[in-house]
Amino acid sequence: MLKTALSVSLLAAAVSVSAQPTAVVPHRPVIAAGQAPAACPALLKQSFKRLQDEAPQDLCQYAGKVVLVVNTASYCGYTKQYEGLEKLYAKYSPRGLVILGFPSNDFKQESASTKEIADLCYNTYGVKFPMFAPTVVSGANANPLHAALAQQTGKEPKWNFTKYLIGRDGKVIEHFPSKVTPQDPQLVGKVEAALGM
Repeated sequence: MLKTALSVSLLAAAVSVSAQPTAVVPHRPVIAAGQAPAACPALLKQSFKRLQDEAPQDLCQYAGKVVLVVNTASYCGYTKQYEGLEKLYAKYSPRGLVILGFPSNDFKQESASTKEIADLCYNTYGVKFPMFAPTVVSGANANPLHAALAQQTGKEPKWNFTKYLIGRDGKVIEHFPSKVTPQDPQLVGKVEAALGM
């Protein structure tokens, strides 16, 4: 009898609690105490079409990350750098590195077909870092990002696989010519320093 009374009492309390209206709390992103979301630096306030489907991508989504911008080509002696870039991305992306690949035919070594470029990147080299639709990276018609990078460094791409390292604050840290591979200690050292390692 005591057990039954206790069970009924507990059941009544549970029903009473569940009948209370609950407040709806809007979802807010979790931000560490004292930390504000990264503001988008001027250099990244741009949009480019994604390689695989040409969907517009706002580069502000990479604000607060260390960014390595690379102009790429499918038929170049440096094309094998895709492998090294993917290894660099796999190793350091958990710490905040993103690599942005921009195919370009400025040096007459890129396919005219975005499907062929995507196939080479994703199926041949297993690229997982963001790749964008083909674009002009040098000269008077350079896309706004590469024009700004050339202006800030005084060095525009002279060949495929030129690299620009951008810090979390959106400022250019270093320009690397094509011959500097993704595993070059000079490049890796700058990446690690920018990541605070």
